[in-house]
Amino acid sequence: MLITLKKPKEIEKIRKAGRILAAAFKHLQQQNTVRAKVTTGEIDDVVEKFIESQGGRPAFKGYRGFPKASCISLNEEVVHGIPSDRTLEPGDLVKIDVGVEFGGYHADSARTFFISLRSLRALRDTDVDTDVGETSDAARRLCLVTQRALGIGIKAIRVGARLTDISHAIQSYVETNGFSVVRELGGHGIGVSLHEDPLVPNFGPPGTGPVLEPGMVLAIEPMVNAGGPDVVTRDNGWTVVTKDGSLSAHFEDTVVATDCGTVNLTDGAT
Repeated sequence: MLITLKKPKEIEKIRKAGRILAAAFKHLQQQNTVRAKVTTGEIDDVVEKFIESQGGRPAFKGYRGFPKASCISLNEEVVHGIPSDRTLEPGDLVKIDVGVEFGGYHADSARTFFISLRSLRALRDTDVDTDVGETSDAARRLCLVTQRALGIGIKAIRVGARLTDISHAIQSYVETNGFSVVRELGGHGIGVSLHEDPLVPNFGPPGTGPVLEPGMVLAIEPMVNAGGPDVVTRDNGWTVVTKDGSLSAHFEDTVVATDCGTVNLTDGAT
């Protein structure tokens, strides 16, 4: 395992990529792009054009042969869904995962959206009482737990802590709430490459793995299933789905550990 600690100038470049990424999600919301009767391919086109308009490059496009600028996964699809002519329908859970490269450095983020005929927004903690139309209360709770698990994982990042302190914090919160974490996939280091060491599992005992140090940049991304944790990959070689067909939610942010605390580089506030 080779973990590269980032210098301040490198972190600033990742921050710039993260700002573009946060702005891309904000653009989707402001334009009401993610809505019923829109195709996942149309959403991907908007994402790609926006990133390029900001001077960035869609990092997923061409990565290991992936054909699109974003991963868009619906309902039982966990991650790596390929945008297509599939139309969004009321009640869908839409996970949009996007990477941006800017100046040779990367940021990675994901959000889960609800689709309703009456309302649409990326789910935030403040939206607990939002009318989500045809989306079930159970699906809404799954998404809230997943987003909060992301926040809990980020809070577990402290200089001097161990990598699996993050993993344990996420798993404990998710399972206490009756859901399961995907074990075959997890977060990762990020920087010059889209995926770097270390792998950040969303499960495991605390107190093991590398010591967290200043300059360590990580993409934290809980993937949470309403049913069991097992997943399979579809025949296209990309799309990962829950084995039992249950719903799945996904949130992700790119963060950096510093002596003064953890800084979120993709939440739009930095």
